[in-house]
Amino acid sequence: MPLRWLKSAPSLDTAPERLTFLEIPMPATALQPVPPATKPSSSIIVRDGEPDRILAAASARATRDALGYAGSVTPHEAWELAESGAAILIDVRTAEEYKYVGHVPGTPLVQWQSGAALTKNPRFTRELAGKAGKNDAILLICRSGKRSAAAAEAATRAGFTRVFNVLEGFEGEITADGQRGATGGWRFHGLPWQQD
Repeated sequence: MPLRWLKSAPSLDTAPERLTFLEIPMPATALQPVPPATKPSSSIIVRDGEPDRILAAASARATRDALGYAGSVTPHEAWELAESGAAILIDVRTAEEYKYVGHVPGTPLVQWQSGAALTKNPRFTRELAGKAGKNDAILLICRSGKRSAAAAEAATRAGFTRVFNVLEGFEGEITADGQRGATGGWRFHGLPWQQD
């Protein structure tokens, strides 16, 4: 398919004589949706269920996977729980990730680790207690679900009884070509997020 230079775009209201565009033909296959990734740890799936059923499925995952915390939820389940008020969603990434990569609107930040060296936050459980009670259903989200799992274990050891990890995290796993967000994560699933 040949490339074509255009001198102006009729839909723009700004001085089109100063704008130049390159029209790049795209094959129809480039617009096909990417199928969601499947993860063995999320094979117990509840779609559009009540909060109690979602939390029961999350607890079943904890039993099946021998997790050191209450359970794990998919991004869609986390959104449903947070939106219904059945759980508190808390971001445990670094302040830089939260600000520059994006975050779920209204979600508080309690850093599990901080800075480029990812230094563990010694006040994590104290700061978490400032955002949620020890018996509240708490959903922790990080970049890919690994740091939030470690944070969930630490919170459970500190006496929080209902801490859940959000599978896939905000950006999902890194691909073989070194990119995130192509196979999973909060943003990949089209859930609400914003960037500062």
